[in-house]
Amino acid sequence: MSKALPTRSENYSEWYNELVKRADLAENSAVRGCMVIKPYGYSIWEKMQRALDDMFKETGHSNAYFPLFIPKSFLSKEASHVEGFAKECAVVTHYRLKNDPDGKGVIVDPDAKLEEELIVRPTSETVIWSTYKNWIQSYRDLPLLINQWANVVRWEMRTRLFLRTTEFLWQEGHTAHATSAEAIAETEQMLEIYAQFAEEWMALPVVKGVKTANERFAGAVNTYCIEALMQDGKALQAGTSHYLGQNFANAFDVKFQDKDGKLEYVWGTSWGVSTRLMGALIMAHSDDAGLVLPPKLAPIQVVIVPIYKNEEQLNLISEKVKEISKELKKLGISVKFDNSDAYKPGYKFAEYELKGVPVRLAMGARDLENGTVEVARRDTKTKETVSLEGIAEFIQSLLDNIQESIYNKALAFRKENTTKVDSFEEFNKVLDSKGGFILAHWDGTSETEEKIKEETKATIRCIPLDQVKESGVCIYSGKPSAGRVVFARAY
Repeated sequence: MSKALPTRSENYSEWYNELVKRADLAENSAVRGCMVIKPYGYSIWEKMQRALDDMFKETGHSNAYFPLFIPKSFLSKEASHVEGFAKECAVVTHYRLKNDPDGKGVIVDPDAKLEEELIVRPTSETVIWSTYKNWIQSYRDLPLLINQWANVVRWEMRTRLFLRTTEFLWQEGHTAHATSAEAIAETEQMLEIYAQFAEEWMALPVVKGVKTANERFAGAVNTYCIEALMQDGKALQAGTSHYLGQNFANAFDVKFQDKDGKLEYVWGTSWGVSTRLMGALIMAHSDDAGLVLPPKLAPIQVVIVPIYKNEEQLNLISEKVKEISKELKKLGISVKFDNSDAYKPGYKFAEYELKGVPVRLAMGARDLENGTVEVARRDTKTKETVSLEGIAEFIQSLLDNIQESIYNKALAFRKENTTKVDSFEEFNKVLDSKGGFILAHWDGTSETEEKIKEETKATIRCIPLDQVKESGVCIYSGKPSAGRVVFARAY
């Protein structure tokens, strides 16, 4: 094994970066700001995709695919949208290369300039709504419930694996409806799906809320979000769902004939989560020894390591392991039997601990004689000797317990690190000494929000959906406030 990871308390950022690389999740690519997601990391993303895709389809959504390139003129049609993304766009200006006359490789052919530049998609609202104009004529065509799994490009100057890269993977849902009420219901439904996925699959407690006008998605009437708290006390936006009103329908002239024969603009939504969820998964649960993965998202849920002195012992242990593996697989549990002779058991234990495998079984000759196996759980690092009789059911129950335990630990951390404050002095003190979610009164103005952000680097993460109406005064301006909002420094 290589040297130990940096600890979270010493250098949280370095701990995160090293863990992503050493656990074989991802690495920086030859293209600045982009990443290579390695097989182990991609298998976690695949499990996320599968679970979310099933949830989308259960609610009537279908998958489609739209172009990577967007005509520049499309982005000009919705003013706030182009303003929000203009500084992040990668632009294609030419369509051909040619050999450099000086013999120094290839150059852009100046005669191959595009008549209209193409934008590499930062998000797909514009190209999708231009398509919806052809798909929607009547109320019978609605609702239109489409999702796509894709990559997007947003030019970033400072990048970090999974959390902020120039290119990343995501899903983006885009729906069209006959009424405002239906579109709002869709927006709220998708927020609930994201919250359910975060809590039930990622074991990640989230706060559901609405973004302020300053933090709203460019082109949306309202943005709903889920916010999670990482172990360093910073917030991470884990998913967003946008009510678009008729903004994009107006921009792209998407109308439908209602039941009375009248032409009306449709109402829209968009919603998405990205590979940023991988960063959230790592930072919310992992420790100084490596990843801690919730069993539902672990590529390997159980690893079995044999401990033997000779080939005869290994063969006997292998026969028993085949039986155990077969029983576990029948219950839908993923198992790996690591009988390779390249490394000793101690090395393997450390490697699977680093990779966050939820349960490790170790079996030696004595275990075989006694009809037992050593069971170690990754989250608590506790070990116990367990009878082989009924082992599959025991492991299944243990995995459920680990999933719940990881969630409860994260929830307890969030509760400990959520603080109510009533003055700006107290706000600054908590922000610098403790961090976490800060519940404070705000006067509702963008001006105050901006001043707090400038002075503290803390933002309003959301106005909670379950906000308690409570009269108070804004911590910054002293003006009246009707309730507390969630502040934090964030990724």
